[in-house]
Amino acid sequence: MQITGTHFNYYMICHRKLWLFANSIQMEHTSDLVYEGKLIHETTYPQRSSKYTEIELDGIKIDYYDPHHKIIHEVKKSDKKLKAHEWQLKYYIYVLENNGIEGVTGILEYPKLRKTDEVLLSNRDRIEIEDIKGEIKKILGIDNCPDRLPKIKCKNCSYFDFCWSGEQD
Repeated sequence: MQITGTHFNYYMICHRKLWLFANSIQMEHTSDLVYEGKLIHETTYPQRSSKYTEIELDGIKIDYYDPHHKIIHEVKKSDKKLKAHEWQLKYYIYVLENNGIEGVTGILEYPKLRKTDEVLLSNRDRIEIEDIKGEIKKILGIDNCPDRLPKIKCKNCSYFDFCWSGEQD
């Protein structure tokens, strides 16, 4: 199985969500929050499509890559899952490096917050990515779905109804 940026993102948020997603149980299409994020992504920077390059490589899809400055632009709705966003972007940088593109950096953009964060990849991050890839493969290799997180952490998740329907806390 090819590991994607979404796998990295979900690994940081919830191992159950990661496992469900990887096993083709995808709930994003039912979520208003996911839809809102897609709208922000598609409408905030309309000139980007002509200015930047879209890249699909080794299982990742980067919507906005500036090849001249070697910068990946990743647009997110909210910074509530900042760690997950950072590691998703670090993984993108890592994949580009492994394909011979050196000196890449990233920018997380939160248009609703009017905020940006620069993301760099360190040597320590490269080692951590290899460890995380191993952990992701372990999670995806198990037969049973991992336990869910406490309900309070799941409130805005697109899998909330799937995980909590008919269940007690």
